[in-house]
Amino acid sequence: MSMLSSPEMVAFMPRFLKGIAVNFEIAGIAIGLGLVLGSFLALGRKVGGVPGATAASAIALMRAAPTFVVMFFLLNALPSGTAFSGVMIVALSLVPYSAAYIADSGTDALHQLRVGSHLAGLLFFPNVSRAFFVLVMSSGAAAAIGVREGITVLLHEAEQLHSLGDKLILFAIGVACFGIPLQIAFAATQLVQRRLRRMAVSYTLGSAAGGD
Repeated sequence: MSMLSSPEMVAFMPRFLKGIAVNFEIAGIAIGLGLVLGSFLALGRKVGGVPGATAASAIALMRAAPTFVVMFFLLNALPSGTAFSGVMIVALSLVPYSAAYIADSGTDALHQLRVGSHLAGLLFFPNVSRAFFVLVMSSGAAAAIGVREGITVLLHEAEQLHSLGDKLILFAIGVACFGIPLQIAFAATQLVQRRLRRMAVSYTLGSAAGGD
């Protein structure tokens, strides 16, 4: 009998969905912290001068920071017995990307608001949504330190299967439950972005025509 039809496989889906929930938890923490830090950096860039240069340097450094390097640095730098869980360590390792992305988007949104293009400024929100979904996918890095997120559960279950066909079916289930919904979310976010851009351009052209 195929293991995919066995009681073990029936028990896989709840474990997998629970693992995916961990991916969303990691992404939620990272985007929340990134919003706080990124907003301060965006405001610093808007101020200019020394604060602006400092903020720009910090953003460039965070943008270049590899997630795996930050994650393993935190694992080794934090003292033993620390209160940080594996989930929190992975979330913190994603904060540099999150904060840099939020800072860039926030800086652009502040500029758009300053020049009176409020619709273009609203692009900040779908940009944040896009960053969140990227973080959900990037949270799969947690598998490297044994956090029981979706990818970890999927790989562990695949190790129990001996048939290549069963493994392919298992990975197809993983893609259907994890990858496809995220791609749909990306597509919806891009649709909103394009819609806002068109509305902003139409409003700008209409204002210019009215001014003439």
